[in-house]
Amino acid sequence: MKSLFVATGNPHKTGEIRSMLGDAYEVSDMTAHPHLPQPEETGDTFEANATIKALAASMALEDALVLSDDSGLEVDILDGAPGVISARYAGANATDADNRTLLKEQLAEIAKQTESPLFTGRFRCCMVLAQNGRVLGVFDGAVEGRLLLTEDGAGGFGYDPLFVPEGHDSSFGVLPVEVKNQLSHRSRALAKVVAWLAEQS
Repeated sequence: MKSLFVATGNPHKTGEIRSMLGDAYEVSDMTAHPHLPQPEETGDTFEANATIKALAASMALEDALVLSDDSGLEVDILDGAPGVISARYAGANATDADNRTLLKEQLAEIAKQTESPLFTGRFRCCMVLAQNGRVLGVFDGAVEGRLLLTEDGAGGFGYDPLFVPEGHDSSFGVLPVEVKNQLSHRSRALAKVVAWLAEQS
């Protein structure tokens, strides 16, 4: 079985990637390597931050195939916010609930000023594969949808309970994992990663 190191300490993210890859790869992450440096994400795009993380981990783990991603929510009415600061939208130590609360407050305020608000947006993901300090490939994915003013369900993580993907009436907080994994921005980026890896073998 091939090994893939995911440069994240987020167990939800690792779990999604492991589920999507199935038995093809043995997937590990930062929790198995607590000594690894965690670089500061100073980029102003998803690709820049994903590259920073991938290169740092690949230089620390010799010969390891490293996958990193940076992803977030873009809300059109907010000019693309939260964007690259999605995970810390409400502050450096914000929880998922804190971030959702801030977003709901902002959208509710805007909704007062219009009769029939439709808050469109998307989840966007950029994945970077690296090995020995060299970028092997960059892959992206996105899923369009709309934002809710109240949370729908308690599944998923992050902003999932507030996001309804196109073609569905329920949020990612309600939709089954199997459905989300077929639709998500991360699954679409990962499908490109898997296709690229297959071409190399």
